[in-house]
Amino acid sequence: MQHRHKSRRYFLFALALFVNTLGIAYITKAMLGTSPITSVTYVASMFTPLSIGQWTIVLNLLFILFELPLMTRKELKADWLTFTLQIPITVFFGTCIDFSMFLLSWLNPATYVSQILNLLVGCVILAVGIALEVKADAALMVGEYLVRAIARRFHKDFGYVKLGFDTTLVILACVMSFCFIGGLHGVREGTVVAALLVGPIVHFVTPYYRFIDPWLGDAGPAQPQAVPLPAGHCIVTIAREFGSGGHLLGEMLARDLGIRLYDKEFIRMAAQRSGIDEAYIAKNEQSIPSFWLKCITADGSETPRERRLSPDDALFVAESSIVRELAEREPCVIVGRLADFILHDSPQVVKVFCHTDRQDALRRCTAQYGIPAEKAEAEISRINRNRIAHYEYYTGAKWGDPHHYDLTVNTGSIGLETACRMVEALYRQKTGA
Repeated sequence: MQHRHKSRRYFLFALALFVNTLGIAYITKAMLGTSPITSVTYVASMFTPLSIGQWTIVLNLLFILFELPLMTRKELKADWLTFTLQIPITVFFGTCIDFSMFLLSWLNPATYVSQILNLLVGCVILAVGIALEVKADAALMVGEYLVRAIARRFHKDFGYVKLGFDTTLVILACVMSFCFIGGLHGVREGTVVAALLVGPIVHFVTPYYRFIDPWLGDAGPAQPQAVPLPAGHCIVTIAREFGSGGHLLGEMLARDLGIRLYDKEFIRMAAQRSGIDEAYIAKNEQSIPSFWLKCITADGSETPRERRLSPDDALFVAESSIVRELAEREPCVIVGRLADFILHDSPQVVKVFCHTDRQDALRRCTAQYGIPAEKAEAEISRINRNRIAHYEYYTGAKWGDPHHYDLTVNTGSIGLETACRMVEALYRQKTGA
């Protein structure tokens, strides 16, 4: 059975590579430049007898040689199969690029609008292929393997090394074009569009591949397991819009129920657990500073088991661990930190979402949080966008969806005191008090 599942993964990986090449061919045939990963080989094919696919094979074989001095003997021995698989993968990938270009030889968009449409189609196809490649989790493409080797050797984040690698390829393609063709060819606005769009599309389509999990022998998508809470323990988690008074509600609940409140304490605890500076956590926790950049740098071209955590990923892991430990240790109120998701399916948890109308949020921000009136509305929008991006990126669920919570309260219409009594009633119902 295990051998069958392994064979299926290799088949899916090969299919993904072909889909990738079809996307690359569509992007290239749009005549607005090619994707960053094929920019050098495309430009080289313009002034030499070799095709894009043939140049891809040549360049990737050179990359494989370049990987050797970046790896220790121990790493090479432990990863020998994945390393050697790069050679047949390179030949197959290069051959498929030429075959895909042949299949689309009829495609010659005449207008700029049709070129844009074909470019977008190519980006979607390439993203679908990359997401399928990650789902297969069978091997690594040469470029990804090289980036991983560089990241390991110099102790850098995989995503940013990947971004630098792709940028270097584009710059090299531009230099080659000017030196050997006498102008800028093969790198155009389509190259930039592909670089910006493919990653976010990968992030969007990846959850739709979950139906493949049983066929691959996977248990399914990673979900937080129920935390076994001791008898009598009950945890209140509060997710909240900025300005809705979620922290104040937590303080009231903790006082009335006689249990601990955990909110700002997470900064110190997470710093100790992750080794990340407290100032960084205070500035960046529960947000993704550049959601678009994160999608680009983590565009799916790295497999989960091979990924080196970025600082915000490491922070998420640290805070998740802390939430579980606190829940097992004592009854408490936890504000934010995706606690409702982390304690998913734990029956002794009261999950609350706190929201309000805009005027009430503005009043609370200016009167209680000390935010200047002229900046309050922009700050509310900014922080809520960050919370949405953070929640949906790490959970795959919709922030504020009432189906995820036991209770949603509008503190603008019912007030914090009434909201507190409602949550207390649920708490006592859970504990039997």
